[in-house]
Amino acid sequence: MAAITSSSFGQYSHAIVRGIPASLPAAALRIENQGEVNLENARREHAVYVETLKKLGLHVHELAADEQFPDCVFVEDAAVVVGGTALITRPGAPSRRKEVEVVKSVLEDLHLNVVEMQDESATLDGGDVLFTGKEIFVGMSKRTNQRGAEILADTFKDYAVSKIPVTDRLHLKTICGAAGPNVIVIGTGEAPQKVLKTMQQMSDYRYEKLTVPDDVAANCIYFNIPGKGNVLIHCAQEEFPESAKVFQKLKDYTLIPVPNSELAKVDGGLTCLSILINKSPEI
Repeated sequence: MAAITSSSFGQYSHAIVRGIPASLPAAALRIENQGEVNLENARREHAVYVETLKKLGLHVHELAADEQFPDCVFVEDAAVVVGGTALITRPGAPSRRKEVEVVKSVLEDLHLNVVEMQDESATLDGGDVLFTGKEIFVGMSKRTNQRGAEILADTFKDYAVSKIPVTDRLHLKTICGAAGPNVIVIGTGEAPQKVLKTMQQMSDYRYEKLTVPDDVAANCIYFNIPGKGNVLIHCAQEEFPESAKVFQKLKDYTLIPVPNSELAKVDGGLTCLSILINKSPEI
């Protein structure tokens, strides 16, 4: 597997998304009760998200919702894609394990090198995997365990993989994100600051730090779009006005705020809603 260069980090040609099942408001997993999800509003916000990906030039594979899997819209957890390799995960929640099947099929149709996580002792959620273009951080959370992290490292041998303890949060990317090949976005709370300190201790690289006052607002999506340059999908101003102001400090970026207030009630962030792929002609 050829390593991704900083200049190509954030370049994507395809995305996989999945619809929101009607079963989500009542049956989706959640760490704590953050209010009832309005299904109509959630689907409206999700449609804005999908349309944004299309406007950025990505070919979007839209998978149908499956009522058997209330959490299936959070498609990121089903696979980790770096370059031409896709690792099919084994989600930490047993109720989500079969969500990976349809995702695997799409990745195979795209002719990626698909690796399956078959060890039944392993668990890994894609939401725990932060790829910076230089290395991989994997959150050791309630959804991802030691064996899952080992298989991740075995799959992506071109990159250092550092294990980061995550407590009191669902995933690593619940409280941090990458806003470019050299920029880590992090929340101000105790948990994200502890995560940041561990990342800094374990990494051989030095990243610029962008600190946002709302921990969950750190979850963002970076794109490097030919002809457009740096593009960042981030939280909407009406949801996190102070954090949105911090993103506005980024120079030479096209900033795209996208609403996500409804799915945030069931611990869903912006990255959770897609699997991003850069399908080069060689793949």
